[in-house]
Amino acid sequence: MASLLKLDVSPRGDASYSRQLGETFLQGWQAAHAGGTMTTRDLAKQQPTYVDLQWIAGAYSKPEDHTAEHKAALELSDDIIAEVKAADTVLITTPMYNFQVPAVLKAWIDHLVRAGVTFSAGPDGYKGLIQGTKAVLIVTAAGDYAEGSPIASYDLLTPYLKQILGFVGITEVQVLKAGNTAGIQYGKISAEDWKKPLDEKARALAAA
Repeated sequence: MASLLKLDVSPRGDASYSRQLGETFLQGWQAAHAGGTMTTRDLAKQQPTYVDLQWIAGAYSKPEDHTAEHKAALELSDDIIAEVKAADTVLITTPMYNFQVPAVLKAWIDHLVRAGVTFSAGPDGYKGLIQGTKAVLIVTAAGDYAEGSPIASYDLLTPYLKQILGFVGITEVQVLKAGNTAGIQYGKISAEDWKKPLDEKARALAAA
């Protein structure tokens, strides 16, 4: 049975274009995977804690040596990792902030990337330990960061997410870049006209 983890980042709720495109993807995914299961995590409402001293001490010590403080610090990390490992597909819908990921998404990543749990290090280098999971990224931005754009290189979010997901073993990553949202704000294009071709791409990704 197919399983989807839907991770939403934007704090803008239903007004968020990344969330709207994520809903289009979800509808397409549900149509293509009848009976599939879905888990959601809304980082705007379930904001992850930041990695702290107790988290580090727990993550780099043996489980049998964990104190109550270590266990409490790692509890969210355990939940996040379990959700990702249980999913066939992880859908991340996110805006771009200052060319990078929003802070809440970075905090989620820091809980996901954990030595001995989602990656290992040995004589032959690093190895991702999450197997059988793929990812779809829906990224919205005010500007146009598509390939060929004069500012395409400013997009540090997409290569970072692909690298960090690949580091833990999620090497199959598809990306829907949804730029030029500023055009809606300044009246150069309607939200409906902006969204129509992107909805088609989201549905195509969902059916793949």
